[in-house]
Amino acid sequence: MIRYDTIRPVIAALLIAGAASAARASADASHANADHPATTTALVNPVMFVAQYPVPTDFGSIGSVFANHRGDIEYVGRGGDLYIVYPDGVLRNLTAEAGLGIPGGQLQAGAGAIAVRDPAVHWSGTKAVFSMVTGAPETLHGESVYYWQLYEVTGLGEGETVHITKVANQPRGYNNIQPTYDSEGHIIFVSDRPRRTETMHPDDLDSTADRYLYPQLDEYESRPTPTGLWKLDPVGGELWLMEHAVSGPGNPFVDSYGRVIFSRWDHLIRDQQNDGDATTDYGTFNYSSEGPDSVPTSDRTEVFPEPRYIPPPNTTGCEVLAFNLFGPWQVFQDGTGEETVNHIGRHELQNYFDRTFYGDPNLVEFFFDPLQRTNQHPIRNLLQLREDTTHAGDPLQEGWYVAVDAPDFGSHAAGQIVRFRAPPGLNAASIPLDWLTPTATAGFDTSDPENSGHYRNPIVLADGRILVAHAPEKGLDGNLGTPTSPDPAYKFRLRFLTGAVGEMTAGDALLPLPLTKDISFYDPDELVHYAGPLWEMSPVEVVAHPVPPQPTAPLAAPEQQAFDLEGVDPHAFKAWLHQHDLAAIVMRNVTSRDAADKQQPYNLHVAVPGGVTTVGTPTGTVYDIAHLQFFQADQLRGLGINDPNGPYPGRRVLAEPLHDAAAMAFNPPDPAGPSGSQAIHADGSVAVFVPARRALAWQSTDPAGTPVVRERYWITMQPGEIRVCDGCHGVNTVNQAGQPPAQNVATAFRELLHDVKNAVDVIFHDDFGG
Repeated sequence: MIRYDTIRPVIAALLIAGAASAARASADASHANADHPATTTALVNPVMFVAQYPVPTDFGSIGSVFANHRGDIEYVGRGGDLYIVYPDGVLRNLTAEAGLGIPGGQLQAGAGAIAVRDPAVHWSGTKAVFSMVTGAPETLHGESVYYWQLYEVTGLGEGETVHITKVANQPRGYNNIQPTYDSEGHIIFVSDRPRRTETMHPDDLDSTADRYLYPQLDEYESRPTPTGLWKLDPVGGELWLMEHAVSGPGNPFVDSYGRVIFSRWDHLIRDQQNDGDATTDYGTFNYSSEGPDSVPTSDRTEVFPEPRYIPPPNTTGCEVLAFNLFGPWQVFQDGTGEETVNHIGRHELQNYFDRTFYGDPNLVEFFFDPLQRTNQHPIRNLLQLREDTTHAGDPLQEGWYVAVDAPDFGSHAAGQIVRFRAPPGLNAASIPLDWLTPTATAGFDTSDPENSGHYRNPIVLADGRILVAHAPEKGLDGNLGTPTSPDPAYKFRLRFLTGAVGEMTAGDALLPLPLTKDISFYDPDELVHYAGPLWEMSPVEVVAHPVPPQPTAPLAAPEQQAFDLEGVDPHAFKAWLHQHDLAAIVMRNVTSRDAADKQQPYNLHVAVPGGVTTVGTPTGTVYDIAHLQFFQADQLRGLGINDPNGPYPGRRVLAEPLHDAAAMAFNPPDPAGPSGSQAIHADGSVAVFVPARRALAWQSTDPAGTPVVRERYWITMQPGEIRVCDGCHGVNTVNQAGQPPAQNVATAFRELLHDVKNAVDVIFHDDFGG
């Protein structure tokens, strides 16, 4: 293998006139010439990418499916850089040209040691934002905690001088990763900054007031996880939480339609560390509250959703819940309208999942039936989504997205490349999905001849070719060397996909030779030495794109009619909600459920005089429902209460009955229902005030408060948002009775508007009522 740094003197002598510079000549792999071109295949536009030290282990480290956001030295080694390669073959090390990073060993580098990740190009094509972590231990057992921060790079044109600057007004002392630009040039990114809003203002970005909640822990392994999508105006300093993700989001970007598209881990499930004897091992407990004066308690209760483990004999009638999905999500750029992309879900994507109750013959396990679904290609997860814009303007072809279906563990989030089509307005039931590489690439069968390794970070270039990071390894990840002299089984290089749909494999490499480095660093309690190829990852095409629009959800006709009938100005109502940091949820008819969902009860009757009934099967159980119980995501679950050094830092979210003071002050009482509930009206409608910027879930219950139909996803609303659902599990085309989505004017919403209009202060009431 030829190392770039050994051939650099020869290459430097042959640099294209005008492209050479002292900084570029000193960079590890800045070169271009006819004999040693930097690209094996001609490009239409430059491609920016990152080189990373290859971390052999895949659990909570850089490149993992989840918990990949930390900058600590044990999770992301140092020595990586940000590169750009041009159509004429010039390859530039942008961070090295800017005086960042060092060529080799990181031992006494201190702040000079860096790693980079996640570049995203501005709409103008003239600058990019990315994440970088700086610093490394200078001695054994030295400081090992570091944080990813956002940086912008300019001077991307060939022959221009590169400049890299730290993004102003971002959260400091937290990990900020996977940035992208919105239509106004503001930055949307993933962060592990605590969700609580008390310190969310420009003059207090460094506050540690909420540090006691740090880090948020995921719902699966109780590993540190990001808190959601955040948006920053670097100039004005405004910072706010777009979306509260309980187990973490990933790889957001604004598509050509103006939607923020991202992948999100949905694992709305009870705590496995709290099951049975696990409490002895993990020391689970609940804090008294989410507030700064909270204390550990002996309580470890969970109330939602149904149990994930029921000791035998199971006489509850419930099946245990296993819910684990990395799916595609969307939200408008103002943070409203969060839902899965085009309302797609498990019924349209996956192969199998279980029912809720085993005693009702109407409820069946879900098995993929090719005769009942548009999507003929089941998948498990959708990660690292990116839009294919090569068909822009063609209404029959535009709206395609590429993604990765990868297992949760063992492959560094690499697997099978897939694509699906979901332009705005295309019904979820009609969304097609194609396997691009064979399904064998989503697994670890080393004997399968169709397994060509594992793929990640797909992008579709302007000429239609798909560029990916590919590792030839067919099996699980691992370290073929030793902890101090690692040799990772996965060796990612950027390559172009070749072949027919369903049979695609890795073809030509973007670079003729791998980027190599000789690196030493303290990790932090042992000296690690690595000499070999770096991972090539996260490519982006450096080209200008039209600035997308900024769509918002219009107020639908039934809700507009409710405002008109109650004499309330919707704009004033939204302003009032914003003032109180509230949102409103309106459900028109919770007895109406999508026809495909036979896994939760769907023969439903509102148990009040004249209550509506919606039945999908004329025989079997008809469930009485009377209340809709709402839950808010509270960081209450702690670990390590039995450890002499415990409790451990951080908290997991639990679903707690709605108790937000601002919401409860205006919600009508439901004394007959369970805590946090609202009565279901005779027409099946429900309306409720809920806290903004906090994840929420809900379930319908019978008159005694026993759960009937449970929400499977956390949903976040923004201040002033009016969120409308036509039913419970909203209808794609028809509901269980063959009816279209509900269009009734919700009586619950009318009553809510009426009550609030009469309750507000007289002076404000004049404006509120118009």
